Amino acid sequence: MPKPKAGIVYNDIKPIACKVASEITEKLTACGWDVCMATGMGGILEYSTPGSAVCHTRIEQLTPANFDPSVKFAVVLGGDGTVLSAFRQLAPYHIPLLTVNTGHMGFLTESYLSHLNDDLEQLMSGEYEIEERSMLAVRVFRHDTILWEALSLNEMVLHREPLTSMCHFEVKIGDHAPVDVAADGIIISTPTGSTAYALSAGGPVLTPDVPVLQLAPICPHSLASRSLVFSDREPVTVFPATPNRMVMVVDGNGGCYILPDDHILVEKSIYPAKFIRRRSPEFFRILREKLGWGLPHIAKPTSVELP
Repeated sequence: MPKPKAGIVYNDIKPIACKVASEITEKLTACGWDVCMATGMGGILEYSTPGSAVCHTRIEQLTPANFDPSVKFAVVLGGDGTVLSAFRQLAPYHIPLLTVNTGHMGFLTESYLSHLNDDLEQLMSGEYEIEERSMLAVRVFRHDTILWEALSLNEMVLHREPLTSMCHFEVKIGDHAPVDVAADGIIISTPTGSTAYALSAGGPVLTPDVPVLQLAPICPHSLASRSLVFSDREPVTVFPATPNRMVMVVDGNGGCYILPDDHILVEKSIYPAKFIRRRSPEFFRILREKLGWGLPHIAKPTSVELP
């Protein structure tokens, strides 16, 4: 009977993540598991440059060679960037991930190093829940030729280059009539991404279980131009309605230049992100702990003394 198989994705530029990855490997191996490893760098998207061809790596080609669908779970050691990278690599294999914070805020991480021994015991015994979150499939086309694609857990951002003026974006959602957005840029985000760049741009916070996407303008020209929430069954096509070259960035990690003849197709991916939860997900608790949402203000006096 083959041994059960587990994976580790770690941030190899952080000594603590490297050290803990070795410790986890020793523990799992001693318990009869096979362990495969990959670094967060494997899911880092490349940028194109104005003078070279657009880098095109298919979504399914980012999966590490030593991983396969038989991997029961993977432990991610790093911050939010490593988590985003890990899902780009492993979501096509439907591998659930336990995300362990070795970074700073770690909004996307579930656990901490101090809990890791207990976490591993639960993982090996299968005593955990899985929370699925939607991801985006982002594809860039020039006429009918695909130039670039990627999975995205947070958002796709299309914005103007520095030293250029405000841009226009023609956005078509599903079968609805196209709309024109005049702004410095636009963000199309998942509910997970609603607490990232979209939140800074004035968009609402969306709970992860809501089947929607969000369109948020960046520094819009009109006061009437505000964030729009719509069904995630609707694909979104974005046309740059401006003669200027633009820049597209996915998950703050990689992207390409967008020329006037290009267009971007954004739709819900067939690959969900599977988060391992040690207990039932409690999104409002994370908002409170990480972003300070819903914390009580200063205590109100029980009585007021008149002067």
